[in-house]
Amino acid sequence: GNSFRLVITPLTDKCYLTLMGALEQILGGAPAGPAGTGKTETTKDLAKALAKQCVVFNCSDGMDYKMTGKFFKGLASCGAWCCFDEFNRIHIEVLSVIAQQI
Repeated sequence: GNSFRLVITPLTDKCYLTLMGALEQILGGAPAGPAGTGKTETTKDLAKALAKQCVVFNCSDGMDYKMTGKFFKGLASCGAWCCFDEFNRIHIEVLSVIAQQI
């Protein structure tokens, strides 16, 4: 059945346009801003509008490059989008390897 959608504001509209422009160029997007401003919800709603699965992943300091490699393989195999919440918790050494994997 029908499910609820996010309320469209000028900010969410701008975010949609920017993310769709990146998608058109086969790039990714990384909405940035203060906590609680709707970055994850906006991305999830856009994925829903495009009939894409969106996986929300809560990052922790226990993540390593092997785990993220397996996670990326799963995302790529099913074509899903991902939102990394609390991305700042990942150790810098692991972030370096993740940047290489992407």
